[in-house]
Amino acid sequence: MSQPKEKPSSARSQQHHWHALRAEEALFAIESDAEGGLTADEVARRLTRFGANALPEAKSRSSLSVFLGQFKSPLIYLLFAAAGIALALGHVSDAGVIFTVVLLNAVIGAFQEGRAERALEALRKLASHKARVVRGGQEVIVEAREVVPGDVLVLDAGDAIAADARLLHGAALQIAEAALTGESLPVAKNLLPLAPDTALADRRNMVYAGTHVTAGRARAVVVATGPATEIGHIAALAGSAEQPQTPLEKRIGQFGRYVIIAAAAVFVVVNLIGLLRGMAFTDIVMVAISQVVGMIPEGLPVAMTIALAVGVQRMAGRQAVVRRLAAVETLGSTTVICSDKTGTLTRNEMTVTAIWLPDGRELAVTGTGYEPAGKIIDKIAEYAREVDPAKEDAVRVLIEAGTLCNDAQLHGPDESEPRWKHVGDPTEVALVTLAIKGGVVPSELRARWPRKAEIPFDPAEKLMATQHTIEARSRVILKGAPEMLFGMCRAVRRGGDDVVVDETIQGAMQAAVEEMAAQALRVLAIGVVDDAEIDGGAGFAAFEKKVTLLGLVGQIDPPRPEVKDAVARCREAGIRTVMVTGDHKATGQAIAKELGIARDGDQAVDGRELEAMSDAELAARIGNISVFARVHPAQKLRIVDAYQKRHEVVAMTGDGVNDAPALVKADVGVAMGVTGTEVAKEAAKIVLGDDNFTSIVSAVEEGRVVYRNIKKSLLHLFSTSAAEVIVLLLAMMIGYPPPFVAVQILWNNLVTEGLITVNLIMEPAEGDEMKRPPISPQEPLLTRVLLTRMAFMVPAMVVSTLGWFIARTAAGIPEAQVRTETFTLLAVCELYNVLNCRSERKSALNLDVLRNQWLLGGLVLGNLLQLTVVFWAPLGRLFHTVPFGLKEVVALGVVGSLVLWVEELRKFLVRRRSQ
Repeated sequence: MSQPKEKPSSARSQQHHWHALRAEEALFAIESDAEGGLTADEVARRLTRFGANALPEAKSRSSLSVFLGQFKSPLIYLLFAAAGIALALGHVSDAGVIFTVVLLNAVIGAFQEGRAERALEALRKLASHKARVVRGGQEVIVEAREVVPGDVLVLDAGDAIAADARLLHGAALQIAEAALTGESLPVAKNLLPLAPDTALADRRNMVYAGTHVTAGRARAVVVATGPATEIGHIAALAGSAEQPQTPLEKRIGQFGRYVIIAAAAVFVVVNLIGLLRGMAFTDIVMVAISQVVGMIPEGLPVAMTIALAVGVQRMAGRQAVVRRLAAVETLGSTTVICSDKTGTLTRNEMTVTAIWLPDGRELAVTGTGYEPAGKIIDKIAEYAREVDPAKEDAVRVLIEAGTLCNDAQLHGPDESEPRWKHVGDPTEVALVTLAIKGGVVPSELRARWPRKAEIPFDPAEKLMATQHTIEARSRVILKGAPEMLFGMCRAVRRGGDDVVVDETIQGAMQAAVEEMAAQALRVLAIGVVDDAEIDGGAGFAAFEKKVTLLGLVGQIDPPRPEVKDAVARCREAGIRTVMVTGDHKATGQAIAKELGIARDGDQAVDGRELEAMSDAELAARIGNISVFARVHPAQKLRIVDAYQKRHEVVAMTGDGVNDAPALVKADVGVAMGVTGTEVAKEAAKIVLGDDNFTSIVSAVEEGRVVYRNIKKSLLHLFSTSAAEVIVLLLAMMIGYPPPFVAVQILWNNLVTEGLITVNLIMEPAEGDEMKRPPISPQEPLLTRVLLTRMAFMVPAMVVSTLGWFIARTAAGIPEAQVRTETFTLLAVCELYNVLNCRSERKSALNLDVLRNQWLLGGLVLGNLLQLTVVFWAPLGRLFHTVPFGLKEVVALGVVGSLVLWVEELRKFLVRRRSQ
């Protein structure tokens, strides 16, 4: 057999049109044979030409490259500068501390890197299985990576599909495509050619790599392998999707640049002042170095790392596993959550919620999922009467028929599995669940009415039939699409009698279907033919105008019960939830309205409509779109990108292969841990341990707590640094020597300040986190509110420390003691100020500090360390301190409290103004 006409590069370009060809045309185009398959020689040639049926190995970054990448930050450069300054001053131990901080940050960051590479590896694992193919006229089993275009796949229930293929022939074939398209139900396949522009999820004559057969059997000719498959295209999208910087990373970069500029300006100013005063050049440089050291908030990277790590720990306790530290803070800034429907907003468990009987009764069924806990309620009856199928023949016969014409099984929980276990098609499992709710024991019923024959579900006919016998009586039960079964009905069952169908009854039947469909229910019709047998040759045609309709059953994949409240909480927190699903638009819209995602005026858009939109039109309309339906992976990326261009911070949730590229592209990718594919988990930044949408809300709350605590730490660190710089500058300008030396500044920044700041980020939630709007991505670290607070704190600390220094110097106190007292006073101011930073509005004068035992311990330890550096001679010699008396200790405690009282006055005025 000759080589195929397609080249590897063209296989992908033609892939979209295989579904538009008839089976024989596809075989001709790919140069294969349905019965004989390919010869061994031809397989070898094609394997050489097209390559192995595997995704290409991505060039992974080396561990060293990932590690070195952690140092690309202005703040890290500042820390290196601080270490260099410490070395220049001869303080090797201080330089060692700073270098240790930098290395710790780099190790933690490197450990969290590489999600895109791991996502590709997970995608490759999907192809690590075997395939049954026809070669040389014989069925053989080969490694999936050895499958080539033109191979004829032999498919049976349970098989994983090794490559994209065009169906040649089959019987009752159903494919589970949820992981690829988001379709919650197995898809019935057929052989008919389709329009070239048919969406991926609607290509009923194609099967795709990464999906699997749930029922039936078929043969299909392979048309794409490896990178040319749909899953290969997704791998390319996931690998090429760039992970955006988190808002925190952007803010830190901006903040670092500002500090560098400010440090350079201060260095120049100090040198000019020193020259004007006629100071020696060496003295000028030493003072300037002290100023630069004072400006660098060395404790900020440590505080941020610990804050994020604490957030990770807290989120883990709330079922959210964080795979990248900075994603913790990003969740707190989230403004849009793009959520998949199946398995995320819904349970991914089909549930019967409505029954229509030919006598006109409409019944509701309570309970959700496969756990058979619920009741059958007569909605029209007074007081919504509960129905007992044992006493209601019409109901009992209907649910028994649905159980008999059914291949599914449902097993109760046991010691190894606490949940109900199901086997079979979700639609049929839902019917078995209904039966158990109605008091029917499926195993006993099936034993009493044994199956003698069947016509498997036929996708073309949209019907299934089974034959059962009891005491020499034979009965055929049919179930399927109402539009197909209605045409076969002769009568309907009313009050135990068969009533011939007329126009009125026909109208009532159709109206019932339309009413259920309007509720986004999947409708099944169930009928029976008594005293009949199945004729395999005649098929369903043998029962034309012989069927008696027993009723209609409406099913839906129900929303998770807790999601509606979670969506409402998100809305209150300024976060918009948008459904992005592979399911039908009507179904998605109905679920979205029930959950409060879609509101009046909101729009729903499907994949075709989205494809027809220009980027400008999408940008104009996206604010009013609450449901995106029938979308493919590239469109999910486009949706995320459109939101990000509006400066939204996007969290994307998902569990399928089709979600991976968007999970990587989103600011925060959130994967489902239980039902999610490995692809989704590896691509995500956060994995939910319980697949619960509510856990996202909890994670958002924790993210906001983390960001708020980082801002508290920044306020404390930067107000201290600003006070140090201003005190040193003012002292120099008015002719005084530096009130403290560089090594004392390092002690303050790394020990006193760093110790209590680290514990400040352990602050618990204040309680109003989810009642505030999201943090704007454009918001700088130094906000107007923070600068306003600094405008009160910094002058108070400057007045206290510089005033004390001038007063004590004027009193003739030795310079060494004055410097020691001023150095200690600055530390006391910091200890008071940490109480100020705990809340923007709440008073620090209460016992609320006891909620944070870490901070309480830090305050005690901070005081002890300051006493040690002053009164223990070895440290005193190192840090140029001398002991002073108890009277001075008390005086410093009183003077240092000025910053507390000034901030308390500001808080009081703010609270009073807001009343």
